Amino acid sequence: MDPHDKLAAIEAYRQHTESLPDLLGIELMSVGDELLTVSLEVTPHHLNPAHTSCHAATMVALADTACGWGCQAHLPDKGVSFTTVDLSCNLLRAVTTGVISCEASLLHGGRTTQIWDAIVESEDGRKLAAFRCTELILY
Repeated sequence: MDPHDKLAAIEAYRQHTESLPDLLGIELMSVGDELLTVSLEVTPHHLNPAHTSCHAATMVALADTACGWGCQAHLPDKGVSFTTVDLSCNLLRAVTTGVISCEASLLHGGRTTQIWDAIVESEDGRKLAAFRCTELILY
């Protein structure tokens, strides 16, 4: 699929405003063949209640968004959407400020499921989280 078509697929999917990615400030950075990158600037509302580090749910939401948008941009013929059926996230390091990014890559692109891997990184390239999810393709 042409990169412009992939962007159009993601924008059509994001037609609902005020979704979680919008509320968190997640931004689409790039989309390519079997890859997608997103980012967000960590602010106080992304932190845990003690304000000691970025909340785990923020990391999961960033990675899950990258994988979900990646899936939407890489649906097989006649696929119309997807739903996440499994996810796993290993938190590796804490961060309290700065821009964090996540690159998602397609590990398996079947007709029934897709498996996506993602790495969340800090501005200086330190790995913050490793994520994997399985998406069920909807027809």
